[in-house]
Amino acid sequence: MASAATSTSRGRPEGSLGDRIGRRVGHLALPVFTSLAIFYLLIPIIVMIVFSFNKPSGKFNYTWNEFSIDGWLHPLDWPGLPESLLASLGVALLATVIATALGTLIGLALTRYAFRGRGLLNGVIFLPMATPELVLGASLLTLFVATALPPLRGNVPTLYPTGFSTILIAHVMFNISYVVVTVKARLAGFDRRLEEAAMDLGANEWVTFWKVTFPLILPGVVAAALLAFALSIDDFIITSFVSGTQNTFPIWVYSIIRNALPVQINVIGSIIFLVAVGYVSLTTIRSAHAQR
Repeated sequence: MASAATSTSRGRPEGSLGDRIGRRVGHLALPVFTSLAIFYLLIPIIVMIVFSFNKPSGKFNYTWNEFSIDGWLHPLDWPGLPESLLASLGVALLATVIATALGTLIGLALTRYAFRGRGLLNGVIFLPMATPELVLGASLLTLFVATALPPLRGNVPTLYPTGFSTILIAHVMFNISYVVVTVKARLAGFDRRLEEAAMDLGANEWVTFWKVTFPLILPGVVAAALLAFALSIDDFIITSFVSGTQNTFPIWVYSIIRNALPVQINVIGSIIFLVAVGYVSLTTIRSAHAQR
């Protein structure tokens, strides 16, 4: 009788039809939700790329008129665009290099060493990330104006208090926080025994850093640099406070959008996006091949 009961239980399907449907829906819910969320985030980027191939009938690239590659053939053909884009790229590149170098060293110090004021420094690092950009921009403007050189002749100042240099200082300041956080996350799972093995084999601290430590944390450093570059070239609020007469690409777009919305804006945005995605893809493929 026991064997008959066992065979009967084995012959029954595992769960009812409702249970099987529920499990199937549970397995598909997360992938479907993730796909919809990613698609929702990509909608503005898709619209930007599509409208970069538009030929608007007027000054505003709001509605689709006809397909054209004129914008891609002449991406800088608009007054003030080349200068503002060059300024944005210059600030972004310099701020990325400086912030990545300083942020990596600070991240290493906070992760590896115990020193007086370490807890306070950890809190200070997070302040620019937690402070509203309006407050941060106004505070930086006050600092730059208060520390400007006094006039030498009459009321004409010898050095305008805001411009390219103040934008660079501001971008380095808020980018360091993101670099430190990213590098610290990379160092969290770092195996210190690799460094100890290198030093046991005769390498000094400098050789150990460049031959062992830096190659292992390089993906985190590259990720931090890409994040810093994206934040710098995209920043508008803080830059608008400290830019003075210096135009950057976001400020130029804000100033011109009242009178025109040229297709070149979509083209420049598409180029920046495609270059960033291409670089990340190449880095990912290279890392995958290196791990094989």
